[in-house]
Amino acid sequence: MGEQVTINEVGLRDGLQIQPKFVSTEGKLELCRALVDAGVSMFEAASFVSPKAVPQMANAGEVYRALPDTNRIVYSALVLNEKGYDRAVEAGAKVVSMALASTDSMNRANINMSLEKATDVFSALTRRARDEGIGTRAYVSTATGCPYEGDVPVEVVVDLTAKMLDAGAERISIADTIGSANPAQCQRLFATLVEKWGADIFGAHLHDTRALALTNAWAALQEGIREFDSSVGGLGGCPFAPGAAGNLATEDLVFMLDESGYETGIDVAGLRKAVAVAERLIGQQLGGRITKWYVSQERKRAAAAAEAAE
Repeated sequence: MGEQVTINEVGLRDGLQIQPKFVSTEGKLELCRALVDAGVSMFEAASFVSPKAVPQMANAGEVYRALPDTNRIVYSALVLNEKGYDRAVEAGAKVVSMALASTDSMNRANINMSLEKATDVFSALTRRARDEGIGTRAYVSTATGCPYEGDVPVEVVVDLTAKMLDAGAERISIADTIGSANPAQCQRLFATLVEKWGADIFGAHLHDTRALALTNAWAALQEGIREFDSSVGGLGGCPFAPGAAGNLATEDLVFMLDESGYETGIDVAGLRKAVAVAERLIGQQLGGRITKWYVSQERKRAAAAAEAAE
């Protein structure tokens, strides 16, 4: 049996947040159930933010209260301030995540705070969550590049990671928010972090803007990272990061890991059913890079069967 890799499915939150067609509570729950049926056991299920800023998350509380299999499935909620934290906990969140951008410009664009203020706010929220028995995850976003300020020094990521860990964050997810990273850069960054703190506390959140998300995942995997965010069908992107493309597609990541001997507990055929649900909900064609290969194989088998039947 291969080594276990955990997939944190972010399609319900990061995947849907920029979609122009509003997805109802029942639609989001239908997608969640399809993903659970495929074997997904960890989700970032919603963000508790201003509906004016992110209209797609207006029904976050309704969705969260109705999530399936809460005793078995790990769900987290993104929060950006104390009000969002209160709403998330009231809705039943047992794990909260916070996204601290690596630059001042990105924090101002994303959450209307300076880097210094955002660090203070998220540190305080993390300490409060710890005291109240709520699990905590901190994202260091734009860790490999900012759309406003360009390249981000590794030392900045190390410093922000240290501050969030000092505040009590249980896990740190390093986010290539705009998909600007390359495999060598990812390997250097994760090697630095792992050397200082070990691999077990880290996850990777990767975007496929330049078609490098899978290779970046492989680079992180070689440094011991065993938890990855991904989004069904490649849904997603940051609404406040100009030029950002979709997330790494869950089906691509699972296929690569399966082929390489790792265990995820997730079935690609089940993920393809979930992709079909997502396509119907948003009215757009989706699917990772592996989708076309699967379709071609199905056509070959169908043609072979038809020929045999003649």
